[in-house]
Amino acid sequence: MRLGLALLILVTLQRICELAWARRNTRRLKARGAVEVGARHYGLIVFVHAAWLLGLWMLVWDHPLILGWAGVYVALQAARIWILASLGDRWTTRIIVLPKAPLVRTGPYRFVSHPNYLLVVAEIAVLPLAYGLPGYAVLFSLMNAAVLRIRIRAEMQAFERFSALQTT
Repeated sequence: MRLGLALLILVTLQRICELAWARRNTRRLKARGAVEVGARHYGLIVFVHAAWLLGLWMLVWDHPLILGWAGVYVALQAARIWILASLGDRWTTRIIVLPKAPLVRTGPYRFVSHPNYLLVVAEIAVLPLAYGLPGYAVLFSLMNAAVLRIRIRAEMQAFERFSALQTT
């Protein structure tokens, strides 16, 4: 179980560091004239992700780590690094639009519009599977899908609105 606990500690620390980085990037983007949109659903996203992680902390104490799934989760972190590196200082956990700035089209964004969302979908399913919790994986995957539906719709509307302003 020590390896399983170590993985959960690393995931928790990673999420905390990412939140700090996102907060810093949000501040810097807003200082450059960026605008936040879709803020009403942000609390719901935070709730789902926090509940997912807290629930894992409560449930995994007596569950052995399944190394194959743990390996898949660790491998997904290469995609996370690629995504974060591609967005750089434009990566946040909120929808922040920098008017007149082009959309990022490098890295995985050359191939997929929302690679970070695909990654999060995989992570939310795979980490519980690494602890033998398929029902938990399904439950939070469904909750995350509902939140992502709202999120992606808000993001697409924001980009359409701001791209229309750029052409006028």
